[in-house]
Amino acid sequence: MSQSASQSVPSTDYLSEKTQTTLDAFSQLGTDAKLALLYLIYQKMGDSITPAAPTATDPELAPLLMEDFYRLPHEKQLDAMRDIVNGADTDYAHAYGALKENNQLMVWFAWAQAMGKTVIGLPAGYQAEQAVTKALGQIEGLAFEAQISLLREIVSRMGYSNIKPIPTQAETGKTASL
Repeated sequence: MSQSASQSVPSTDYLSEKTQTTLDAFSQLGTDAKLALLYLIYQKMGDSITPAAPTATDPELAPLLMEDFYRLPHEKQLDAMRDIVNGADTDYAHAYGALKENNQLMVWFAWAQAMGKTVIGLPAGYQAEQAVTKALGQIEGLAFEAQISLLREIVSRMGYSNIKPIPTQAETGKTASL
Protein backbone atom coordinates (compact mmCIF):
# COMPACT_ATOMS: atom_id res chain seq x y z
CA MET A 1 0.00 0.00 0.00
CA SER A 2 1.39 3.38 -0.89
CA GLN A 3 2.10 5.93 1.76
CA SER A 4 2.42 9.66 1.22
CA ALA A 5 5.69 10.96 2.57
CA SER A 6 4.38 14.35 3.61
CA GLN A 7 0.84 13.51 4.68
CA SER A 8 0.56 13.63 8.47
CA VAL A 9 -2.23 16.10 9.33
CA PRO A 10 -5.74 15.27 8.10
CA SER A 11 -6.70 17.79 5.41
CA THR A 12 -10.05 18.41 7.10
CA ASP A 13 -8.12 20.04 9.95
CA TYR A 14 -6.97 22.99 7.84
CA LEU A 15 -8.93 23.09 4.56
CA SER A 16 -12.18 25.00 4.29
CA GLU A 17 -15.29 23.02 3.48
CA LYS A 18 -15.31 24.37 -0.09
CA THR A 19 -11.66 23.43 -0.57
CA GLN A 20 -12.24 19.98 0.95
CA THR A 21 -15.18 19.44 -1.43
CA THR A 22 -12.92 20.34 -4.35
CA LEU A 23 -10.23 17.94 -3.06
CA ASP A 24 -12.86 15.20 -2.83
CA ALA A 25 -13.88 15.89 -6.45
CA PHE A 26 -10.24 15.57 -7.54
CA SER A 27 -9.86 12.33 -5.57
CA GLN A 28 -12.80 10.79 -7.43
CA LEU A 29 -11.14 11.29 -10.83
CA GLY A 30 -9.34 8.50 -12.63
CA THR A 31 -5.57 8.58 -13.06
CA ASP A 32 -5.49 10.10 -16.55
CA ALA A 33 -8.21 12.61 -15.63
CA LYS A 34 -6.08 13.72 -12.65
CA LEU A 35 -3.09 14.17 -14.95
CA ALA A 36 -5.17 16.18 -17.41
CA LEU A 37 -6.55 18.35 -14.62
CA LEU A 38 -3.07 19.03 -13.24
CA TYR A 39 -1.94 20.05 -16.71
CA LEU A 40 -4.95 22.33 -17.16
CA ILE A 41 -4.44 23.88 -13.72
CA TYR A 42 -0.82 24.67 -14.48
CA GLN A 43 -1.73 25.91 -17.95
CA LYS A 44 -4.21 28.38 -16.45
CA MET A 45 -2.44 29.42 -13.26
CA GLY A 46 1.02 27.87 -13.34
CA ASP A 47 2.89 31.16 -13.39
CA SER A 48 1.26 32.16 -10.10
CA ILE A 49 1.83 28.80 -8.37
CA THR A 50 5.60 28.64 -8.38
CA PRO A 51 6.21 32.24 -7.20
CA ALA A 52 4.11 31.38 -4.14
CA ALA A 53 7.20 29.77 -2.60
CA PRO A 54 10.24 30.74 -4.69
CA THR A 55 12.84 30.12 -1.98
CA ALA A 56 11.18 26.94 -0.78
CA THR A 57 11.88 24.93 -3.92
CA ASP A 58 15.06 23.27 -5.06
CA PRO A 59 14.81 21.48 -8.42
CA GLU A 60 18.23 19.92 -7.84
CA LEU A 61 16.73 17.77 -5.07
CA ALA A 62 15.04 15.58 -7.66
CA PRO A 63 17.48 14.77 -10.49
CA LEU A 64 15.54 11.61 -11.40
CA LEU A 65 12.39 13.71 -11.86
CA MET A 66 13.97 16.84 -13.28
CA GLU A 67 16.70 15.42 -15.52
CA ASP A 68 16.36 11.70 -16.20
CA PHE A 69 12.60 12.00 -16.68
CA TYR A 70 13.04 14.32 -19.67
CA ARG A 71 15.16 11.71 -21.49
CA LEU A 72 12.47 9.03 -21.26
CA PRO A 73 10.32 8.23 -24.30
CA HIS A 74 6.93 9.92 -23.95
CA GLU A 75 5.08 6.67 -23.17
CA LYS A 76 7.53 5.96 -20.32
CA GLN A 77 7.00 9.52 -19.04
CA LEU A 78 3.27 8.89 -18.97
CA ASP A 79 3.84 5.60 -17.13
CA ALA A 80 6.01 7.40 -14.55
CA MET A 81 3.37 10.11 -14.05
CA ARG A 82 0.68 7.48 -13.62
CA ASP A 83 2.85 5.65 -11.09
CA ILE A 84 3.29 8.86 -9.11
CA VAL A 85 -0.44 9.66 -9.16
CA ASN A 86 -1.26 6.10 -8.08
CA GLY A 87 1.46 5.86 -5.43
CA ALA A 88 3.07 2.84 -7.09
CA ASP A 89 6.21 1.27 -5.64
CA THR A 90 8.56 2.49 -8.43
CA ASP A 91 11.77 4.52 -8.55
CA TYR A 92 9.99 7.62 -9.89
CA ALA A 93 7.18 7.42 -7.32
CA HIS A 94 9.78 6.95 -4.55
CA ALA A 95 11.82 9.95 -5.75
CA TYR A 96 8.65 12.05 -5.85
CA GLY A 97 7.35 10.79 -2.49
CA ALA A 98 10.61 11.81 -0.80
CA LEU A 99 10.06 15.48 -1.71
CA LYS A 100 8.28 18.12 0.36
CA GLU A 101 5.10 19.66 -1.07
CA ASN A 102 6.77 22.80 -2.51
CA ASN A 103 9.22 20.67 -4.47
CA GLN A 104 6.39 18.39 -5.58
CA LEU A 105 4.56 21.49 -6.87
CA MET A 106 7.77 22.49 -8.66
CA VAL A 107 8.00 19.08 -10.38
CA TRP A 108 4.47 19.40 -11.78
CA PHE A 109 5.12 23.01 -12.78
CA ALA A 110 8.31 22.06 -14.64
CA TRP A 111 6.58 19.16 -16.37
CA ALA A 112 3.61 21.34 -17.34
CA GLN A 113 5.96 23.95 -18.81
CA ALA A 114 7.63 21.27 -20.94
CA MET A 115 4.44 19.41 -21.97
CA GLY A 116 4.08 19.04 -25.67
CA LYS A 117 7.83 19.55 -26.06
CA THR A 118 10.20 17.41 -23.97
CA VAL A 119 7.32 16.05 -21.84
CA ILE A 120 4.34 14.19 -23.21
CA GLY A 121 1.39 16.51 -23.76
CA LEU A 122 -2.34 16.00 -23.92
CA PRO A 123 -3.45 14.00 -26.95
CA ALA A 124 -4.34 16.06 -30.03
CA GLY A 125 -7.99 17.09 -29.90
CA TYR A 126 -8.25 16.27 -26.18
CA GLN A 127 -11.64 17.14 -24.74
CA ALA A 128 -11.77 17.18 -20.94
CA GLU A 129 -14.46 14.97 -19.46
CA GLN A 130 -17.21 16.75 -17.54
CA ALA A 131 -15.77 15.81 -14.13
CA VAL A 132 -12.41 17.41 -15.06
CA THR A 133 -14.09 20.58 -16.31
CA LYS A 134 -16.23 20.75 -13.17
CA ALA A 135 -13.21 20.24 -10.87
CA LEU A 136 -11.25 22.90 -12.77
CA GLY A 137 -14.15 25.33 -12.32
CA GLN A 138 -14.26 24.55 -8.60
CA ILE A 139 -10.53 25.23 -8.30
CA GLU A 140 -10.82 28.48 -10.24
CA GLY A 141 -13.61 29.51 -7.84
CA LEU A 142 -11.31 29.27 -4.81
CA ALA A 143 -9.30 32.16 -3.43
CA PHE A 144 -5.61 32.05 -4.41
CA GLU A 145 -4.47 30.88 -0.95
CA ALA A 146 -7.06 28.10 -1.00
CA GLN A 147 -5.90 27.08 -4.50
CA ILE A 148 -2.32 26.75 -3.25
CA SER A 149 -3.42 24.81 -0.15
CA LEU A 150 -5.48 22.52 -2.35
CA LEU A 151 -2.62 21.92 -4.78
CA ARG A 152 -0.21 21.21 -1.92
CA GLU A 153 -2.68 18.68 -0.55
CA ILE A 154 -3.19 17.08 -3.97
CA VAL A 155 0.52 16.72 -4.71
CA SER A 156 1.32 15.50 -1.21
CA ARG A 157 -1.04 12.56 -1.67
CA MET A 158 0.94 11.32 -4.65
CA GLY A 159 4.15 9.36 -4.82
CA TYR A 160 5.32 6.51 -2.66
CA SER A 161 7.15 6.30 0.61
CA ASN A 162 7.53 3.43 3.01
CA ILE A 163 8.12 5.88 5.86
CA LYS A 164 5.25 5.58 8.31
CA PRO A 165 3.95 8.54 10.34
CA ILE A 166 4.83 8.55 14.02
CA PRO A 167 1.87 7.23 16.04
CA THR A 168 0.08 9.85 18.10
CA GLN A 169 -0.36 9.69 21.85
CA ALA A 170 -4.02 8.87 21.30
CA GLU A 171 -3.01 5.88 19.15
CA THR A 172 -0.34 4.51 21.50
CA GLY A 173 -1.74 5.53 24.89
CA LYS A 174 1.77 6.62 25.90
CA THR A 175 3.05 10.09 26.64
CA ALA A 176 6.10 11.49 24.92
CA SER A 177 9.32 11.37 26.90
CA LEU A 178 12.47 13.39 26.68
